[in-house]
Parts: sequence; C-alpha cells; structure tokens
Amino acid sequence: MSLTGALSSAISALNSQSQSLAMISDNISNADTTGYKTTSAMFEDLVTASSSATSYTSGGVTVSGRANITQQGLLSATTNATDVAIQGAGFFAATDAKAGGSTYYTRNGAFTTDNAGYLVNNGYYLEGWRTDAQGNIVGNASAASLTPINTQVASTSGSATTKTTIAANLPSDAAVNATFTSSMTVYDSLGTANSIQITWEKTAANTWTASLGNPTLAADSSTTTGTTSGSVTIEFNSDGSLASTTPSPPTISVTGWTDGASNSAIALNLGTVGKTDGLTQYASGQTTPAVNLTGINSDGLAYGKLSSISVGKNGVVNATYSNGQTIAIYKIAVATFSDPNGLTAGSNGMYSSTVDSGNATLQTSGTNGAGTIYGSELESSTTDTSGQFSNMISAQQAYSAASQVITTVNKMFDTLISAVSR
Repeated sequence: MSLTGALSSAISALNSQSQSLAMISDNISNADTTGYKTTSAMFEDLVTASSSATSYTSGGVTVSGRANITQQGLLSATTNATDVAIQGAGFFAATDAKAGGSTYYTRNGAFTTDNAGYLVNNGYYLEGWRTDAQGNIVGNASAASLTPINTQVASTSGSATTKTTIAANLPSDAAVNATFTSSMTVYDSLGTANSIQITWEKTAANTWTASLGNPTLAADSSTTTGTTSGSVTIEFNSDGSLASTTPSPPTISVTGWTDGASNSAIALNLGTVGKTDGLTQYASGQTTPAVNLTGINSDGLAYGKLSSISVGKNGVVNATYSNGQTIAIYKIAVATFSDPNGLTAGSNGMYSSTVDSGNATLQTSGTNGAGTIYGSELESSTTDTSGQFSNMISAQQAYSAASQVITTVNKMFDTLISAVSR
C-alpha cells in the first residue's frame, strides 16, 4: 500500500537526518580539536523493484558517514617546541606501549615529554628512527627499526677535541734558542677541560719547534691529567709566510687520561703553506720580542646536561645541552597509505589501518610523496562552523518535513478507516 510505503520512507528520512545531525554535532564540537577531520553525511536512495508507471512503491533513504581524512587543515604556530604538524600527505606513527604495542596513525601532533623522556600524546608514543648527531638515520628507515622516541637516550653531552687552529706571529727578531709559551684548551672524551702548554723555540733563522706539554686540569694547572706526545718543526719563507711543517699535517696525541677518557688525537691547523692565514714570522718591533697570538680555537665541548628538546626542519628531533651543544637524536617517520580514507577512526585522533587503506609505507619528511613535518606547529581542525550551521538547518528542515509526512499519513489512515467503517 502506498500509505505504508510513504510512512516507511518518512521514517527512514527521520533516521537518516538524525544521523546527519549527529555528524554535524560531532564536527561542531570538534571545531578546535587538533588534527580533527570532519565527517560528511552521504545520503543514498533506497529504491524498490516493484515500482511501475502506474504504481509507485516508495523506497526511502539511507545515510553513511564519510570522514574527509585527506583534507588538509591550516597549520598554526605554537610555543611548544615538541608540537609537530604535517603539511601534505601522511600521518605520524604512534604506539600504545613502549614495547610490543599496536601501531596507530594520527595527524594530532600535540606531543609532550613525559617523566620518562618519551614524546607522548594521550598515552600514545610518537615513533621515529634513531640518528647520529648530524641527523643521519642509523641503519635503515624501515618499520623494524622504528621505535618510540625517548629524548633521554642521550641525557648528557661532551665531546673530545679533535682539531685545534692556531694563528700567531712568531717574532723574526727573536734570538736563536729563544723560547716563548702559549696554552691551548682541549677537552677529553668525557668533556673535561684541560690545558696544554705550547713551547715555541727558535732553532734557526727561519725555523721553529713547537713542543707540547702534558695536559693539566684547566681549573688546576698543578694536576697533570695525561701524557702528550708529538712536536712540530715549523719553517718560514723569507717573506714571513708559512713554508712547511713536519710532520705534515701536524698532529699530537694524548694518552692515559687520568679520568678514564679515551685517548685523543688532535690535528693542528697551523695555516696554509705559502700564505699568512695561520702562523707567520714577522718582526715584533719590540725591544723584547714576543709571540703575538691572534687566536687558538679548539673544537670539543665540556660536559653538559640535557636542557631542552625541539623538533627542527624535516622532523629531526634535536637535543640541546647546558654546554650549548645541539645534536640530532631522532627523525620522525611519516606513514602514507594508498587509500587514507579507508582508515578506521578512533578516539584521540588515532586511526587504524584496514584492508581498504592498505599497509603503511614509512617515509622521511618530504620524500616520495610524504608531507613535510614542521616543528612548533599544529594542524587545526578542518571544521568550518558556518558550513556546519548551514548543513544543520538543512537537516532540521528535512527532518521536520519527514515528520510532517508521518502526520499526514496518520490523518489519511484515519480518513481511510473512517470510510471503511461506514
């Protein structure tokens, strides 16, 4: 009967529009949720096979929700150095346990450091690959090497001196066998600052010898901390430029550090042969000649403690220490899918892979079609509240119209029953 079909169709409309309103409500309530993707109501008609040109049997409507997972939200700057966002395709990989957990995917990059040093968001651990200090991934960028990011993996810092650059003028008017002293600061592999004395001795008209003493504590020159071996013979040209060094390149070694540090090998950069960019030999112009030291610069760093964590360009997690050193410790992974809209949505902005979405392909930031990671930024919700209000009005009107159909059918049934009972 047509009246029954009309009633059934109107009821399906009420059900579908109420579900549409639920989706709209969800979208509006998540207008400020980081990384939220709006859900759109997709209506489809239900058609019966019994309709004909002279007899129509109504079907109805059904609705399904479509999450616009691939829609890009606006990126906004934050003051949290561990906030991250992706511009382009892909998701952050996160696990629900430090070890042996299930992997989920998210665009919500509001990660913070927990008391154990892990980057977490609502109990999910951000995953990445361990890197060396220059940001190069250690091993392969594969799922097997993916691990929760632990910012305390390198909680202290300190590096040995491997190179010292010396720029100075050795006085040509000094007498043969005259000696002068300078000192340079070096760090052992444990970050301890030490001082090594350099004795400059003029051995001929254009020839000098640099002898290096045993290291002593920078804070207490009376305490010897190791044994230095190596000296350098230096020759100058008649124009005061550097002619040669023996050995070439000049190096020294320090062994037997008393604090247990590894043996050190230090390359000395004394300048370019034939130039005056390092050691030179010119007249001092003084009654008592002296070495004019322009600068002694050594690499290496003192011991330092982890002071801050930040995410830099292309998803590199950087650790900064109290000694001023900043090094890379991890690189954040970007997971891409053949059909991102096939992912299953969960709470807290987390998604799970499905047969429809396919398995995740892990990439580094900005490579092979993966989006670019930005630090200190978050992706805003894709909800357009004005558009949602418009959809809400449409849903309300359609719902009211469907309910009016039910009222009309009820009156028509009453009329029919009244006519039959006469």
